[in-house]
Amino acid sequence: MSNHIPFEIQSEIMNMLPAKSLIRFRSVCKSWKSMIESSDFITGYSGQHQHLLVRYIECEPDYVSIIVDNDTFPRQKASVTVPPFVDMFKYYRTTGTSHGLLCLYNDRMAVIWNPSIAKEAAVVLPNVPDNQIYGTVLGFWVCGETNDPKIVKLNCIKSLWGYIPWQVEVFTLSTRAWRSPYSSILPRNSIRFSESQVVVDGVLYWLGCDRITVDATFGYYNLIISFDTTSEEFGEVNLPDSLAQFRASLSLYKLRESLVMIEHHYEANDLVYLVWIMEDGVPRTFAKLFTISCNVSIVGVRGFRKTSEPLIDFQTHPSSASIFAAYEPYSKSISNVWTDGRDSSYFVYSYVETLLLL
Repeated sequence: MSNHIPFEIQSEIMNMLPAKSLIRFRSVCKSWKSMIESSDFITGYSGQHQHLLVRYIECEPDYVSIIVDNDTFPRQKASVTVPPFVDMFKYYRTTGTSHGLLCLYNDRMAVIWNPSIAKEAAVVLPNVPDNQIYGTVLGFWVCGETNDPKIVKLNCIKSLWGYIPWQVEVFTLSTRAWRSPYSSILPRNSIRFSESQVVVDGVLYWLGCDRITVDATFGYYNLIISFDTTSEEFGEVNLPDSLAQFRASLSLYKLRESLVMIEHHYEANDLVYLVWIMEDGVPRTFAKLFTISCNVSIVGVRGFRKTSEPLIDFQTHPSSASIFAAYEPYSKSISNVWTDGRDSSYFVYSYVETLLLL
């Protein structure tokens, strides 16, 4: 092919191929290896298909990658081996995905992982006190301008209600250095962080709560904490009254390029899930998209397909294995059912193929 097709056309064809194929093609000839490993090609490459990485929560977490999120879903799937550093963790958390990369971490180390090409980068978390009253909350993103993976770390004091921010540092993979954030605007000490985090349009969002005093009585309310990845400034997003109530059970997700919130809600003693979307504007507002409700026992909402269908796991009876499926919100029907007999919960992370970390 290289003798008859102009190099520019070869590059365009390569850009449409799966990442795993490109890794193999590097051994075909020096010119292909040089092209595939060039910073310009890596920066410009974006996989043609969306993938769903499914994590089982058992005694030993396992991953399964659904190869393509299209009409074949969920039949095309393959096992994925977690990075060796992660495999050594007794437990770990996942911050989410950005530009095809995931960040997995425990209290001492983070691993930035590209599941498409099985590459990873380990990052030691500094200045983590060896004390049970402290915890660590991470945020992860890939800079849209430089394609440089970054981490923001909050060392926090654990309390009964969550975490109180204590120290903030930012890590850049290209320099492998930690530093203070550009902005001095940090979260208020009264705010408690949760570990639920998504990144949308260059902004990180966490769920959190803050303290309030009503009639000389302390209470708490829910809110969203934001972190602008350009200015590195923290902010807050207020929630509608129904969501701000501390008893409301919430979780954050990304739906296409929007932030959505799932609310656990009871209607006539039946557990349903309300899906809210954050709308543009100042101040931010939230609108209800739809309600997830069906005649099965839903264990939880785990994410979204690129078609915007929620992904759920459910049980046909309390002692049965979990079943993974897509939910059609308007017909209230379940489709694309998949089960492998595991008695476990699922977590789902959506990502596109990338060559970052090559």
